[in-house]
Amino acid sequence: MSRNRHQSITQTAQLHRENLRRNLERRLEAARASGDQSLVKMLEAEASYIG
Repeated sequence: MSRNRHQSITQTAQLHRENLRRNLERRLEAARASGDQSLVKMLEAEASYIG
């Protein structure tokens, strides 16, 4: 695999993880604002899984 292709794949994966984290943070804020502790716990577990 060429170096440029490998670098592109790596950057895409990193961007995807950042988007997942950002989306998860918005979902956590909404769950906390609504007082849904069950959802907060599930989202926190998801956050630890994502890393």
